Amino acid sequence: MTELSYKNLMENDYARINNTLEGSEALDIIKWAFQTFKSELVYACSFGAEGIVLLDLISKVKPDANVIFLDTNLHFNETYELIERVKQKYPALRIEFIQPSLSLDEQTAKHGEALWKMNPDLCCNIRKIKPLGDVLSSKKAWMTGLRKDQSPTRANTQFINKDDRFLSIKICPLIHWSWEEVWDYIMLHQLPYNSLHKQGYPSIGCKHCTRPVIDGSDLRSGRWTGLIKTECGLHLNSPNK
Repeated sequence: MTELSYKNLMENDYARINNTLEGSEALDIIKWAFQTFKSELVYACSFGAEGIVLLDLISKVKPDANVIFLDTNLHFNETYELIERVKQKYPALRIEFIQPSLSLDEQTAKHGEALWKMNPDLCCNIRKIKPLGDVLSSKKAWMTGLRKDQSPTRANTQFINKDDRFLSIKICPLIHWSWEEVWDYIMLHQLPYNSLHKQGYPSIGCKHCTRPVIDGSDLRSGRWTGLIKTECGLHLNSPNK
């Protein structure tokens, strides 16, 4: 059997694996992922609503799973407060804060004030894409809470995805969940969640680049409002530079 790693899997291998997993529940995908990749799998969690659901499911499969948080040092206070509550609920989870190579002061000195406003793509690259790339350079696969109906750019996401940006395998157990199902799960299991969700923020990123969403708008329309940019770049499937 072909080793499951980015360099050894061809396009038809991904199709074959996804066909095999078709109809599986999220928990089944998580079990498959940990059985397949073991310690070479990491969960990159943004601690949004989907992230909280996935954390709870992962805790049922591997209570001491490796979880990373890309700490841009620009997140809302509510996000940091949520992470502390999550640590209390799941004490065995190994949550690691991943820091950019540049501090905010160093970034300002090198690129100028408010880079997130002047050049948001570069800011995301420095504070999110490169740090995740460093982590994934020593892992075979990573897990994320992407759902198909989050945005048009995510509509073709599969359970198992070839990730050309990070030369990795990306696993997405929640692709078929609706926004309503995410919240039904959170309420049913009384999970902690970011208080900003109840203030009109369905998608929560860095504080300078996230706004409340107007009723009826796309769930991610509050991210980089007024710009063509709709993604930080972590899930754009192009080679990392």
